[in-house]
Amino acid sequence: MCQLLGMNCATPTDITFSFRGFSQRAGITSDHCDGFGIAFFEDKACRLFVDNQSAVESPIAELIRNYPIKSRNVIAHIRKATQGKINLENSHPFSRELWGRQWIFAHNGDLHDFDPALSGRFTPVGNTDSERAFCYLLDQLVNKFGYTEPSLDQVFDLLTDVSPRIAEHGTFNFCLSNGQALFSYAITKLHWLVREYPFKPAQLIDIDVEVDFSQVTTADDRVAVITTEPLTQNEAWTAFAPGEMILFQYGKAIRHQMTHVERLIREAKDPSLKRVTKADQY
Repeated sequence: MCQLLGMNCATPTDITFSFRGFSQRAGITSDHCDGFGIAFFEDKACRLFVDNQSAVESPIAELIRNYPIKSRNVIAHIRKATQGKINLENSHPFSRELWGRQWIFAHNGDLHDFDPALSGRFTPVGNTDSERAFCYLLDQLVNKFGYTEPSLDQVFDLLTDVSPRIAEHGTFNFCLSNGQALFSYAITKLHWLVREYPFKPAQLIDIDVEVDFSQVTTADDRVAVITTEPLTQNEAWTAFAPGEMILFQYGKAIRHQMTHVERLIREAKDPSLKRVTKADQY
């Protein structure tokens, strides 16, 4: 299973602390070694770094661990491949332009028999189920709203309608951002927390590093962190419920919505129907 890391902030913030722990899972504390990527938004555009090397070995990842790029919205991904070759075009996050903004998407999971008709406006570069799902989501946004940019609430409502339909094909956990906010959806594992004033120390799980955030923040700072597995051992992380969508803006969760996934109901009634793949092994 791939792992996700997202950050949404009230003020531009660097992700070096969280990424230092997260990247250990790419070959030291876990085996998500099939590439990594990270995107930092700056208004409508973003800095996107991807590599088909693991986040433990990649010189690009070493730069990210040590160079504090500040952003209000960040999405990172470490890959454990289930579909598609281990190469650059299959490395998350994926990027596309829509309504004059870059959109960034990263997914963990494994979608079976998912081959939707695409309009051609958004075309996969690689051969992953994840990139197909991203192109399909963007197609649905254009089909619904045309070329007039909708509000974040309208995007959220469409995502809560379309995402459970994709999730009928398998595990579908994702982070999506257009630089204004961050949308997160979970079918299996995803956790989140908000750090805000008064800040406290945090201790990483995957490496012996601690930061006292009260010494490096102000009262105006507020940071929401979203990740597959909790990154710290002394903070209270909240697990997403299966089928939950959350919209994060200005460092806080501003909307929650539960979605209805028929497959999960069938599997709860008859566990023999549940298909466990490499994508479900963390």
